[in-house]
Amino acid sequence: MADSTQHFRPEHIIDEVADFLADPVAAAQFPEHTLRFRNDRAAAEVGLDGVSDKDWVAHFGRFEPLAGSLPQPLALRYHGHQFRVYNPDIGDGRGFLFAQMRDTYGRLMDLGTKGSGQTPYSRFGDGRLTLKGAVREVLATEMLEALGVETSRTFSVIETGEELHRGDEPSPTRSAVLVRLNHGHIRIGSFQRLATLGLTDELQRLVAYSLKHYFNEAPHDDAPVQLLRHVVQNTARLAASFMAAGFVHGVLNTDNINITGESFDYGPWRFAQTFDASFTAAYFDHAGLYSFGRQAEAIHWNVVQLAIALRSVAETEPLAEAIDGFAPAYRAALVERMLARLSVASRSDAEDVALVQAMEGALTASQANIDRFFFDWRGGDLRLQDGTYAGEAFAAFRDAVAPYTPFAPLDHPYWSGNAPCSTAIEEVEAIWAPIAEHDDWGLFNAKVASIRAMGDALMLAKRLL
Repeated sequence: MADSTQHFRPEHIIDEVADFLADPVAAAQFPEHTLRFRNDRAAAEVGLDGVSDKDWVAHFGRFEPLAGSLPQPLALRYHGHQFRVYNPDIGDGRGFLFAQMRDTYGRLMDLGTKGSGQTPYSRFGDGRLTLKGAVREVLATEMLEALGVETSRTFSVIETGEELHRGDEPSPTRSAVLVRLNHGHIRIGSFQRLATLGLTDELQRLVAYSLKHYFNEAPHDDAPVQLLRHVVQNTARLAASFMAAGFVHGVLNTDNINITGESFDYGPWRFAQTFDASFTAAYFDHAGLYSFGRQAEAIHWNVVQLAIALRSVAETEPLAEAIDGFAPAYRAALVERMLARLSVASRSDAEDVALVQAMEGALTASQANIDRFFFDWRGGDLRLQDGTYAGEAFAAFRDAVAPYTPFAPLDHPYWSGNAPCSTAIEEVEAIWAPIAEHDDWGLFNAKVASIRAMGDALMLAKRLL
């Protein structure tokens, strides 16, 4: 790597638990490597923004090791409840942990992959990713980051020159390998696997590892409960963030929920256009298990499964008490996130709760467009004068929001536009069409720029929350 990566701080801390948590694997050999997306904003936070395109492809397309980090990729082992059916036959089937490093805040960070080839857990899969799937993941992660949701960040997309056949896309279709940046890849399913196999010593080691490296704490006598409390808080915030963003993940299985509370692994995601609790993202979610309005319930259920897995190394009663903290943590986080999305400063607990309740009631009754609503009411002061919000559905909200003021200046150029930035599925398809037909990335690049401009305007991310 060039001298411009002097701030890169490699790690391979996963070595502490790799003997029972992962298997060394090799990356697939791809016929082509065409760089389609590199996230230099994220790369700057881990000291990799100065990497040349040639070296970028070498590391994130051919997976040559980053100096000082993992010498070989690791496919992680885990189990999971998939639509509440326990499955012990899963694990990293088309991805692996490629590298670890510190970010500018000193946090341990992982670079993981998607579409990097087969592993011992691929079963009948080819270990590949479609280019369209990679494009969709970029759009999801960029939008969620802009809206203040804790999410993995798409770090790199490289087209790989293979023709893939899929049942849910016109085939053959183009292929890609994606790299994502996460705070961590330890899932609820990681603990479930150890508990199911009776590996209590390893379970305790994973608890201690997680506390030390993700929460900067030494394990206490009740370390499993100590960890569970953190996971309860983090996942409650994640559930609240989804609601404020109008986001539907689609596949909230226990192997897709990590202990740091970051959203990741985007398949059939959608952004809801209206506050419709029954709206689903996955065409195969016939019962609406992971519908928009049930996401908090689903995430809570998953955290309960973590508590069940920890029962082999902790007493049941304190674990149950920790789980009881989810509902109040979710309610508090929902108020915080909704006010942040509205760009208004908090007043009092009672007023804030009343405002959010009125807001949800108005959005549900009116079925107004979510993104349009927050754009029009930015800072709590209505800019749209056409009578859209004059009806009875918004009466309680109008009264509740009247005394609120913006928490930050609303002078970013984004606010002078005529419409909000949104990511409806129809637009995703429209962005993909010119790529598929003419290899034209203009709409894609413009959309990423637009999303980032919105994120800068909202000022929602960690710098304010």
